[in-house]
Amino acid sequence: MAWIVLVISGVLEAVWATALGRSEGFSKLTPSVVFGIALVASMAGLAYAMRELPVGTSYAVWVGIGATLTVIYAMATGQESASLVKVVCIMAIVGGVIGLKLAH
Repeated sequence: MAWIVLVISGVLEAVWATALGRSEGFSKLTPSVVFGIALVASMAGLAYAMRELPVGTSYAVWVGIGATLTVIYAMATGQESASLVKVVCIMAIVGGVIGLKLAH
């Protein structure tokens, strides 16, 4: 169960990171509210997962999922350019996250 919660929390990290960017310094209400809700839920899920999983593994997986999804979303929406180097680097992050799960 801890791994499922951790993955969901990682997804929520991507949500709050994206919402933070769209809030334009908290000047837009809807993205600011989404940021706050997703941030609290993401942190709560990370804390829950850390009850059973090591801190280092939990944090690395959480950040890896969040960072990967944030970059993929930005590239898919055209907010960030895509390149072969970026895709390979994202794949390396995903490989690291999978490796941490398998090593656990």
